[in-house]
Amino acid sequence: MPTPDQQRAVAESFGIDPARYDRNRPSYPNDLITRIVAGSPGPTVLDVGCGTGIASRQFQAAGCTVLGVEPDARMADFARSTGVEAEVSTFEAWDARKRRFDAVVSGTAWHWVDPVAGTAKAVEVLRPGGRLATFWHVFDLPKPIATAFAEIYRRVVPDAPFDFNTTKSMIELYEAQFERAADGMRQAGLTEPEIWRYPWERHYTRDEWLELLSTHGGMTPLTADQRAEILTDIAPALGDGFTLPYLTAAVTATT
Repeated sequence: MPTPDQQRAVAESFGIDPARYDRNRPSYPNDLITRIVAGSPGPTVLDVGCGTGIASRQFQAAGCTVLGVEPDARMADFARSTGVEAEVSTFEAWDARKRRFDAVVSGTAWHWVDPVAGTAKAVEVLRPGGRLATFWHVFDLPKPIATAFAEIYRRVVPDAPFDFNTTKSMIELYEAQFERAADGMRQAGLTEPEIWRYPWERHYTRDEWLELLSTHGGMTPLTADQRAEILTDIAPALGDGFTLPYLTAAVTATT
């Protein structure tokens, strides 16, 4: 696993091309957004690690007033360009200035936040009955593609902190992340956390997957030459494209 400094380097690398990130990263199931809004005491939402505003815009479309907190100024600037109000800070260091929210959400970003300190900050800014909802997309690539990618990545980046050659499924690996989030919620005195699961799937053409892959955390910290070599070498393994089963999972509790 990456060390804390390596994790920070990855977390701050997504802004190299925020437009590509926003264009290719999938949004979240509408049923999840609706359930969070319905299960919160009001319409004010704080989006932690809002990135380019993908989830923020979904909550806005659901009638919410949204403020984003994002440590990467490039991502925050892009979010603002789409109509999302965003402040630049890590969540742990963010100054709430006595503002309060009905929901604190975090889409595919809570793993960059300290689960104890972050949850304590969420409790500070939530109104009574407010909801903390952290959620992620999880997927397993088809085995031939996953194997080819692991081999190519290790060859191009031999000192990589990531090990993509694992026998565990991604859902098995993410279960540990879900439990860390849930433990943070328990320690902060929230209600017993629930895990909501939403399976779905999407078909990707070869070019669509290469575009999406270039936005992933294993790719964004690399040099342009390294990224180009990996994308070129993995392309034949993708054929004309493939259908990818997703699971979007949320860990959530209330004050």
